[in-house]
Amino acid sequence: MLDAITLTFRQLGDRAFLWPLLGGLLGALAVFCGLAGLAAWGLGALAGGTGWLAGLVATAGGVLTLGLAIWLFVPVMLAISGLFVDVVAAAVERRFYPGLPPAAGAGLLAQGGFNLWLGLKAGLASLLALPLALLFPPLGAVAFLVIGAVGLGHGLFEGVAQRRMGLAAARAARRQQEGAVLGLGGLLALLSLVPGLNLLVPVLGTAAMTHLLHRAG
Repeated sequence: MLDAITLTFRQLGDRAFLWPLLGGLLGALAVFCGLAGLAAWGLGALAGGTGWLAGLVATAGGVLTLGLAIWLFVPVMLAISGLFVDVVAAAVERRFYPGLPPAAGAGLLAQGGFNLWLGLKAGLASLLALPLALLFPPLGAVAFLVIGAVGLGHGLFEGVAQRRMGLAAARAARRQQEGAVLGLGGLLALLSLVPGLNLLVPVLGTAAMTHLLHRAG
């Protein structure tokens, strides 16, 4: 796992990572701003649509929704990361594993569907854990890290593996390295709490999981 992290940071300046980084940033901003705007509009309309009370309610709704968006950062990143797995993993393989044959695993549609479904499941788990976080913040923090470790670890590793094998084989490969996958997922979940660095999570995670896959054994 440490080798995977070290090699990933050595490649962070690779120009091939630029588009995934920008795409992930724009995608996350679009989702979060859209949620905040929708909540502000809806609550403002419920409060009468005009006047200072409606404006206050709309502002409060926007702020609360931004807080919820931060809580849902991991599911959103999981859903978005499927768009960039191939670009990042291919860049890592070109640099560090040039002898590999062309990737011929699950199709892009299957990979995208997998990431979207995993993001929805992680989002549901995060929403179910939200009351716990509000009532008992320390337990909520633990729940956030567990959901992040499992979601990011399983999602990014299997997403990378699916480029070179079928869905069932990718899941079996992940289970063979479950400890390293969850450890790396936990580290990525911690990074997702750091403003600025959290936007690197999909790229860093995809690159690191690519190394983990190819350096197994």
